[in-house]
Amino acid sequence: MAGRTLQPTPVFDTYWCFAAARQAVYEARLEGRPQPWTDDPILAGHRFTNCYRAADRVSQAVIGDVIYQGPQEWEDVFFRTLLFKIFNKESTWQRLTRAVGEVRWDTYDYQAYDRVLSAAFAKGERLYSAAYIVPPPQLGEERKHRNHLRLLELMMTTGAPERVMEAATMREAYEVLLSYPALGPFLAYQFAIDLNYAPHLGFSEMDFVVPGPGARDGIRKCFGPAADGIEADVIRYMADSQNDHFARLQLPFAGLKGRSLQLIDCQNLFCEVDKYARVAHPEIAGISGRSRIKQAYRHDAAPLQAWFPPKWGLNA
Repeated sequence: MAGRTLQPTPVFDTYWCFAAARQAVYEARLEGRPQPWTDDPILAGHRFTNCYRAADRVSQAVIGDVIYQGPQEWEDVFFRTLLFKIFNKESTWQRLTRAVGEVRWDTYDYQAYDRVLSAAFAKGERLYSAAYIVPPPQLGEERKHRNHLRLLELMMTTGAPERVMEAATMREAYEVLLSYPALGPFLAYQFAIDLNYAPHLGFSEMDFVVPGPGARDGIRKCFGPAADGIEADVIRYMADSQNDHFARLQLPFAGLKGRSLQLIDCQNLFCEVDKYARVAHPEIAGISGRSRIKQAYRHDAAPLQAWFPPKWGLNA
């Protein structure tokens, strides 16, 4: 990869074993099978995201409750998607929609949206998900959420929706998003992935990838410091060679209704394997130095949603 020879650690095979076991848990839940869904105590005792980003709870909310609900004009889909993703928290989205009704750009009112968010903030309610940090842009407001509303206004009034729509590749769309204040590489990439769930865009999830901090940690554990700086190449290798490694290890893995792991999924899996290896391979160091998994597994009795962008052809 990139002219380097990498020597895999034991965590490399754990990556594939984890992917197969985590996908089996997802499929068991989807079929309504009773617990236990795994005999792996680490997997059973801690919270891990699904192998496929689009299958996770928040992505399912983005797809089913935000993108494909409401007016389907691209301007409105873009506005709704980024409004949700800036906070990335379902309760914040629900609070806004209860108060303002249908979320659309042509009826957007900064004062009305700020009143809702400021009231929740004053009550001590969390507006943002802890999944990843969304830094506040400096756009003249005192509160983080107000600056984020201003950022979204800036994007809408300077042609971001049109330029994303006109992009020839996901990388071009990503570069449009990256040009705005406080949207660093990882966040701009995540937003591009979410916008691409919409029917208006048709980018391949195999176009390119931006490794996040968690993925870099997982890659370090799989390959050591020799992989530093070529993490995107490593992720592409994982996506391209997945069938070979599942076969080599005799692991059943049928994908997401036949859809193979995409670059974004392999990137996410490195984040999860970083966490898993803290317990399974404590002797193998990453970058962050974290040694425990923070979140314990808590059963959610709500039925699992599994509805994907119709253009993927996965919905029954």
